[in-house]
Amino acid sequence: MKTIGYIIQKEFKQIFRNKGMLPIIFVLPLIQLIILSNAATFEIKNIKFSYIDNDNTSFSRALINKFEASTYFNVVSNFSSEKIASASMLKGEVDVILEIPSHFERDLSKNKKTDLSVIINAIDGATAGVENVYINQIVQRFNKNAQAKLIQPSDIVNKPKNISTITSFWYNETLNYKTFMVPGILVLLVTMITLFLAGMNIVREKEVGTLEQINVTPIKKHQFIIGKLFPFWVIGMGLLTIGLIIAKVLFNVPIVGSIALMYLYNSIYILVILGMGLFISNFTDTQQQAMFISWFFVVIFILMSGLFTPIESMPKWAQNLTEFNPIKYFVEVMRMVMLKGADFNDILPQLIKTLGYAILMNGLAVWSYKKTT
Repeated sequence: MKTIGYIIQKEFKQIFRNKGMLPIIFVLPLIQLIILSNAATFEIKNIKFSYIDNDNTSFSRALINKFEASTYFNVVSNFSSEKIASASMLKGEVDVILEIPSHFERDLSKNKKTDLSVIINAIDGATAGVENVYINQIVQRFNKNAQAKLIQPSDIVNKPKNISTITSFWYNETLNYKTFMVPGILVLLVTMITLFLAGMNIVREKEVGTLEQINVTPIKKHQFIIGKLFPFWVIGMGLLTIGLIIAKVLFNVPIVGSIALMYLYNSIYILVILGMGLFISNFTDTQQQAMFISWFFVVIFILMSGLFTPIESMPKWAQNLTEFNPIKYFVEVMRMVMLKGADFNDILPQLIKTLGYAILMNGLAVWSYKKTT
């Protein structure tokens, strides 16, 4: 144990003497969590909205006012014809074109029915779908108000009874996207920083030649690996602490579940990442190589973790591959514990899989590490 303690002490000194590593530990996590949590949003705002009003009545103006009052739309222009509006969309000046037909108010008054033409720039299909939902919501609210104004006394008697729904939003009552994203960004923070630090630190020993010197000492393999990786395990736990504080203070993300449970899972998850870092470092000779390989795997794991896109929306083969993705389980656990208040039994399946992953990765890392005496 004394030998391991000396190695750990040496590693901490080496980490804090490395001026290039200190910003990665203390500055990048803050930037990553604060900026990404604000930038990675599912909300679509400032939609460039335009319209063609062929009716020019109080009803058509009232409909336009609904869009002007919306926080999602930015009314940029009023076109006189569809040809001019289409040319403007081709240039990227507008995203949505609403065309109000002639006799809009008259048809609505007589027939209680009329049609609106909506053209949406759908190069980004996901964005176009959300924009269409926003437009339909505004039109439906306008239609409800218009029908209330146009309804006749005889209609009240024969009015059919409607079924109404009462919606209750659980776990995120305000529908704030940051409540959903911050736990995931926190996972990203812990994963990237600990993986890069572990991989780069060990490879750096190769570059400066100290690894060969250590290999010819009586230090056993397990002593070297434990002493080498333990400081980064501590740093990973510290990153979780910083992230939770920022999540609560800056973003007011609710922490419903047990903090101790999050630390328990994180302590096992970091072992997975450290094992990956050691395994990668065993097959690389420079820090640049370690960074490139680590980044290659991290990008795949992140994109297939359900952090940004639902796993249920992926093809079946991709969903099967996510079963081997440790980041997926960490994202699930963080959101379950922080937002739902999940207990130990709820996260037990993810915990067992992560523990198995940790044993596998560290076993491969120790097996692939070559020590000569």
